[in-house]
Amino acid sequence: MNTFGINYKVTLIGSSHGNMVGVVIDGVPSGEQIDTQQIKQELKYRRPGQSDVTTDRDEKDELIIESGILNERTTGEPLVAYVRNKDIDSSYYDEIKNTPRPGHADYPAFVKYKGANDYRGGGRFSGRMTVGLVIAGNIAKQILFKSGIKFVAYSKEIGEISGSEEKYNLQESFIYSDANPVRVADPDIIMPVQTKIVSMKDEGDSVGGIVECQITGLQVGLGEPFFDSIESRIAHMIFSIPAVKGIEFGSGFNAARMQGSQHNDQYYVDPQGVIKTKTNNAGGILGGLSNGMPVVFRVAFKPTSSVSKDQTTVNTETMQESHLKVRGRHDPCIVPRAVPVVNNAAACVLLDLVLEGKKTDLEGVN
Repeated sequence: MNTFGINYKVTLIGSSHGNMVGVVIDGVPSGEQIDTQQIKQELKYRRPGQSDVTTDRDEKDELIIESGILNERTTGEPLVAYVRNKDIDSSYYDEIKNTPRPGHADYPAFVKYKGANDYRGGGRFSGRMTVGLVIAGNIAKQILFKSGIKFVAYSKEIGEISGSEEKYNLQESFIYSDANPVRVADPDIIMPVQTKIVSMKDEGDSVGGIVECQITGLQVGLGEPFFDSIESRIAHMIFSIPAVKGIEFGSGFNAARMQGSQHNDQYYVDPQGVIKTKTNNAGGILGGLSNGMPVVFRVAFKPTSSVSKDQTTVNTETMQESHLKVRGRHDPCIVPRAVPVVNNAAACVLLDLVLEGKKTDLEGVN
C-alpha cells in the first residue's frame, strides 16, 4: 500500500524519474501554524548533489504546496506537496531494463508487475520517494513541537567509524550534526568518515552505516497495544525506507546478552517530582507504551546497491547469465541523507499516535 497512518494519513506520490515526487496528507489538524522554510531546510538536508559524499544528481528539490496550507496555516483539507524531478537521465535504464541490478528491487518488481513496472531509477522503489516522508514528517514535527515533543537524529556509525558519546553533549551534537555533510555528532570523526565515503566513491563501491534517533517530551502511556505499539508502528514506517535492514530500540540486541537485573530500568523521582528511570535500556518504551524517558532507536542501512564494480546478473529475455557494471549517479553512502528521513518518518508515526490517543486535543501532551 502507498498510504501509512490512521489519523495522519501519508500517501507517497510520484516516482524517481517521473515528473515529481511528493505526498498527499489527510488528517492534518486545521489552524496549525507551519513554517514552510523549515520544510525547505529539511529537504535541503536530504537532497542529492549537496557535497562530494553524495550522488552527483543535482536536484534542487524546491517545495511546491498545491493545497492544505494558506498563509502559513493548515486549512484542514488534504495537503498536497511535492518537488519536481529536473536532473533526470533515464537513457541508461532503458539499456539495462532486462538485466536486473543486484541488490535492487528490479527483478521482484518485474515479476510482480508483469514487466509493466517503472524501471527508471528504481521507480517507486527508489530512495527518491522519501521526499514525501520528509515533507510530511516536518509538518508533523512542527505540530508536535508545540507540545514539547522533539526529534533529533544523527549518523551514529559509517563504515565501522563511530564517535565517542562520552566526550560530548549528545543533544548539542545532534544540532551540530546538521552543520556537517556526513551528519555525525562527533566533530573528531567528520574527516575520517568523509575520507572513507570518498574512497568508496573513487573505487566504485559503497558503504553502509547506522542512524540513531531520539524522541523526547512524550507523555507517559502513549501508544496503542497490541499491534499499534510505539515500536511496531515505528518499525513498520522505518522498514518502508529503502536500504533499511535493521532496527533496534534502547539496548536492542545487546539486551540478549544482559541479565534481567542489569536490563531493568529502575525508577526514581527527580527533583521536579517526576518519575524517571536511572537507565534507559528499554529505549523509552515498555509494553509498547511510552514510559516518559526518551524514545531511542537505531537504524541499520545497507551499502548503496548501485556500484560500478563488475557483477553477475541474468538477462530476463534470454535467460542467460550476464555481467553488469552499474553506471549513473549514485550515493557511495546513503546514511548522511537518510538522517532527516529517519526522524521525519518517526514524526509521522508519533503524530498519528498522538491524534489517536488525544484525537485533536494536543494540549494534554507534556
